[in-house]
Amino acid sequence: MKDEKEQFDVQTIKHIRNRLDYINSVAKNYNHDNPELMDTIQSLAKVANMFAKIKLEELSGKCETTSPQGYIVRELGSSYSRMSEYEKQKESEFPEWKL
Repeated sequence: MKDEKEQFDVQTIKHIRNRLDYINSVAKNYNHDNPELMDTIQSLAKVANMFAKIKLEELSGKCETTSPQGYIVRELGSSYSRMSEYEKQKESEFPEWKL
C-alpha cells in the first residue's frame, strides 16, 4: 500500500478559514437585509469553517476541538430547517396548473 499525498496544506486551509470568517461576518452585519438568507449563509459558513478547523488540527497533529460533529449537525440542522421552510413557502406561492 503506497502513502497517499495529503490533499490539503496548512496555508490553504488557513486561507479558506479566513474567507469563511469574512462570509460569516458579512452575513452577520447585513442580517437585517434578509434575515432568513443571512442566517442560512452564516450557519453554512460556520459548518464549513468547523470542517476546515478540524482538518487544520489533523494536519498539525493537535486535536483540540471537542464535539465538532455535534456543532456541525446543529448548525446544519438550522440551515436545513430554514431552507425546507423556504421551499414550502415557494411551493405554496406557485399557482396550480389546470388543463
